Amino acid sequence: MKITAIRAYQVDLPLHEGSYKWSGGNAVTVFDSTVVAVETDTGLTGWGEICPLGPAYLPAYAAGARAGIAELAPHLLGADPLALDVLNDRMDAAMRGHPYVKSAIDIACWDLLGQAAGLPVATLLGGHVGEDVVLYRAISQEAPEAMAAKILGYRSEGYRRFQLKVGGDPDTDIARIRAAAAVLEPGDVLIADANTGWTQHAAVRVADAVRDVDVYLEQPCRSYAECLAVRRHTNRPFVLDEVIDGLDMVVRAAGDQAMDVINLKISKVGGLTRARQVRDLCVALGIAMTIEDTWGGDITTAAIAHLAHSTPERLLFTTTDFNSYVTVSIAEGAPQRRHGRMAASREPGLGVRPRMAVLGEAVLEVS
Repeated sequence: MKITAIRAYQVDLPLHEGSYKWSGGNAVTVFDSTVVAVETDTGLTGWGEICPLGPAYLPAYAAGARAGIAELAPHLLGADPLALDVLNDRMDAAMRGHPYVKSAIDIACWDLLGQAAGLPVATLLGGHVGEDVVLYRAISQEAPEAMAAKILGYRSEGYRRFQLKVGGDPDTDIARIRAAAAVLEPGDVLIADANTGWTQHAAVRVADAVRDVDVYLEQPCRSYAECLAVRRHTNRPFVLDEVIDGLDMVVRAAGDQAMDVINLKISKVGGLTRARQVRDLCVALGIAMTIEDTWGGDITTAAIAHLAHSTPERLLFTTTDFNSYVTVSIAEGAPQRRHGRMAASREPGLGVRPRMAVLGEAVLEVS
């Protein structure tokens, strides 16, 4: 099998709730997503998606993804999309860094591998574990009482894991955490995710103020050193996210006992091939994981579901269903939320069928 063409589509994904707010005053109302099609000489086409969380979150942005794909695609024509390690080496040789650019291409090639083998991607990643996987719901930054009320609403939809967006004024964030904790029920899990938004001294203040609250603290500060200092100060379970960008950081953080959980975002490490490597290392080390991506629609949600569903349950902290946050469906066959859980497709590949009427005309074609 050889790659004969790579196409990219731009699609807007508006949010059901109007906006999504997190630390640093960041907010998004419409996500700019890029869908990639990898065509082959066999007639099979694989599909991937990359959707950065705006340009101010990570070193990634939507227009950059499309520009990078345009730069990278000519180097991949004629390559075997099923030789995934070789293909990733080829992408790395043609473009240093920029893992988010490579992610959608890599995901599309996993979709091709599954289609060619007649197997779901989850099977190729290790096999479906259980019937489904547990989801969390992100709570956009608002007043403490409003965020607590959102938990009550989401629990009625079946969610039991709630990720509060904090990382602002420490006193307000302390109030947010306490208000949310006050409405929890037995079995609920609360994560306070600062998304790098606190300074070290603010993070220590918050950690001290919630020492008696059953809450996980996630990525309080921008740098690894600052996060490690906070980790060593607090008795709360600790999650690292934005600084976990590859195997080397997992090894370093595990050696420092810097976290109890990592947040593994597929596009941050360059796609499913590298995400699987990180996942398998964490399994070997006994580190729990939230498996997700920066954002996305149906195709990203499908990729997340396959990686999460093939992860041992004892180490899958939680995962997410981004397609339920947005108003536009870009593919049939994507996982759908059922009582706070979702399941990866049992069909070959990712199991998705893009809605071409929604995607429209390709904004990029290399052949």
